Amino acid sequence: MDLTGARWRKSSRSNGQGGACVEVADNLPGVVAVRDSKDPAGPVLAFDPAAWRAFVSGVARR
Repeated sequence: MDLTGARWRKSSRSNGQGGACVEVADNLPGVVAVRDSKDPAGPVLAFDPAAWRAFVSGVARR
């Protein structure tokens, strides 16, 4: 997966004290990338945009 040009943003639910922080790059064509902000060179999860929208929608309903 080519992450060149990815614009990473922190989740609005991430705390500012170095805890559980998730970053999302949703500006890439055909993929939404997710990573741990404490390990930016580490693994990245990739989701189909429709699957990501369904996930976010499901979480928002809780």
